[in-house]
Amino acid sequence: MPGGTATSTVRTLDAIAAAGRWDVVGVAARHRGPASELAVPTVPVAQMWLGRRPLYEAWHRLRSPLIQPRTGPVDIVHATGGVIPPAGGAALVATIHDLAFLHRPEHFTPRGVAFMSRAWHLAKAEARRVIVPSEATAADCEAHGLERDRIDVVAWGVQPSDVDDAARARVRSAHALPNEFVLWVGAAEPRKNLVGLIDAIRRSTTDVPLVLAGAMGWGVDLDQLLSSSNGRVRHIGQVSASDLPVLYDLATVFAYPSLREGFGMPVLEAMAQGAAVVTSSGTSTQEVVGATGVAVDPNDIGALSAAIDALLLDDDERDRLGREARLRAKTMTWADTARRTESAYERALA
Repeated sequence: MPGGTATSTVRTLDAIAAAGRWDVVGVAARHRGPASELAVPTVPVAQMWLGRRPLYEAWHRLRSPLIQPRTGPVDIVHATGGVIPPAGGAALVATIHDLAFLHRPEHFTPRGVAFMSRAWHLAKAEARRVIVPSEATAADCEAHGLERDRIDVVAWGVQPSDVDDAARARVRSAHALPNEFVLWVGAAEPRKNLVGLIDAIRRSTTDVPLVLAGAMGWGVDLDQLLSSSNGRVRHIGQVSASDLPVLYDLATVFAYPSLREGFGMPVLEAMAQGAAVVTSSGTSTQEVVGATGVAVDPNDIGALSAAIDALLLDDDERDRLGREARLRAKTMTWADTARRTESAYERALA
């Protein structure tokens, strides 16, 4: 599913390949259709002969098949997305985005919890280096038994997009967007705290609506939530890669009060387009936004509603935060993410 994990993987590996110090080949299960336009790699991709589910189960249960018959010899096997293939004599590097399944297993299916728990066990047992996207995830991994000296914190990057008036008019018309709206972007799932966000919008003293963009996801009855919102919330579905930066640009406020994230890509994407952000305190998304946004307890619905209202009603503060967010986002590039990832590879081979 297109999202932070897919985007970060594709953009990081593209940047590594572009730097020219490493040869990169992707590995994919057998798929009948093309990749989503939001997650199409530019590096060559070797396709395994098994479909995704049987391949992942074989990797986790049997530690086979090896990837090398499809890729040729490799120095590093980088497990980027929550499944841990066998390294076959190469050095294994694993990216662990978060350990949410350990904290709130009820937010996932039993099969999902079992699968992710097995991946975490394999990463701890076999990976020479474990890459995490935030200090919050690093601390979580250490608290759950991974030695800190095996962890590399590699923040994700972003590529800002130029947005002109014609694009704004086109996207506003295509999605029937009002002049002012609060935006949320992602796939609906329990940890995204959509129940809390919609409750906060219902309590708002303004009449500014909430626009949800992204896949239906799972584990959340989005139709029921929408019907209970008294018309204050709209779901516009998956937005194209070209329209997404424009949507961030048009938003009056970007709200992302997740209960737990490994990083929080939509927050950084919104910042890159100059959006004023309200997000969750004490989480990785507060790391991302720093002092350029507003962080509140995501479980305090009153505080969340008040924070959103305060920005909706204060044009100067909203503009100030948007300017500072854009400047902060410019310092977080995929080239820097690639360099830090390459350093992890080098440490894995040392």
